[in-house]
Amino acid sequence: MEEARSNDGTPTADNLFLGRQPILDRSEQLLAYELLFRNSRQNAADVSDQVAATATVVTNAFAELSVGDALGPYRGFINVDHDFLFSDMIELLPRESVMLEILETVVPNEAVVARVRDLRQKGFQFALDDIVGLDASYDEILTLVDVVKVDLQPLNEDQVRAIVARVKPTGAKLLAEKVDSREQMEFCAKLGFELFQGYYFAKPTIIAGKKLDHSQLALMRLMGLMLEDADTVELEKVFKHEPGLTVNLLRLTNSVASGVRTRITSLRHAITVLGRRQLQRWLQLLLFAGQQQQAGANPLLQLAATRGRLMELLAEKLRGKSPELVEQAFMTGIMSLMPTLLGQRIEDILAQLPVSPAMVQALSDTREGQLGNLLKLAEASEAADCGQIEAVLPSLYGLNITVLNNALSQALAWANNIGREAES
Repeated sequence: MEEARSNDGTPTADNLFLGRQPILDRSEQLLAYELLFRNSRQNAADVSDQVAATATVVTNAFAELSVGDALGPYRGFINVDHDFLFSDMIELLPRESVMLEILETVVPNEAVVARVRDLRQKGFQFALDDIVGLDASYDEILTLVDVVKVDLQPLNEDQVRAIVARVKPTGAKLLAEKVDSREQMEFCAKLGFELFQGYYFAKPTIIAGKKLDHSQLALMRLMGLMLEDADTVELEKVFKHEPGLTVNLLRLTNSVASGVRTRITSLRHAITVLGRRQLQRWLQLLLFAGQQQQAGANPLLQLAATRGRLMELLAEKLRGKSPELVEQAFMTGIMSLMPTLLGQRIEDILAQLPVSPAMVQALSDTREGQLGNLLKLAEASEAADCGQIEAVLPSLYGLNITVLNNALSQALAWANNIGREAES
């Protein structure tokens, strides 16, 4: 099948995959996303222009996929090459919600500096991308950018220190990208980095014999009761022993994401208004919310909510789906991140819950069955792994890149509303 192209021969949004990576602050709260616009038909070996997309494609994606709405309160970092920087279409982007990342391929000459200065006066913010060294040619542009993104992968610790010493006097914030571990994050934080990009926070650290705290045990018990369709009275008994859970549950169920206009005041009221299936999803998310007051800024909660909602939306589009698949898709997405949250193996977690055999298969290392393929697709979308996405899509009848992008945009928007109080 021939690649769809616009009149000028550039790839269109129809075959462009929307990826994203979270950007966290020093307290590990979600602050922004880097948005990756990648050509789904591109040869993975051809990395010369995998991330950069044309101005036309990016601006169309913002309009067609409602990317601005999907970002919610978070800023979107967008790669900008030389042509994009000088394109008039760049001014169509919502300046209050984007950060323009100047790619390392852009030479910071007089014309570039003048263009950045002009766009700054119009309200745009800038970052320098993939920095591995800064020579004298960067002197002027360093005074104009808000963020300097340092690529950790090719650098040793002394080289990172040298870049920090060069950037600090300019007042620009330092962002560590391609952070692979908590140790890397802590090293950079000590040097003065304020921002951190990558999924290091989602990597599980399994601790042998780790015990769950009281609220986690209560929530696991509640999830088991919900799956067994227990009476409301039994659910209320568990909540009475953990009053903090009731407060947090009401905070989540009264957020914009629930779509409920009536303010929920009790567990029994929540079951009446939301229904048991909806309440079950909020109990799952409550595990990730923990005791934090700002649920929406919790990156693991955001990732779990986005993954679960994305899988649910994709399951709804599948041809020949079973009625229970949609409900199981959401829970599979949530549970796939429980090893990270609880520090336990997925096998030990599943042993505590009466989940279906299909979910057990999907959550195994090999990601088996239809639910497993949906989980593979969700994980590949987080990694912006176009090769894996194209490998999995044919096994999921009814899905394509366009459906995936739209579902991802909706899932992000939904997850961003968790914890945000609905306006009365």
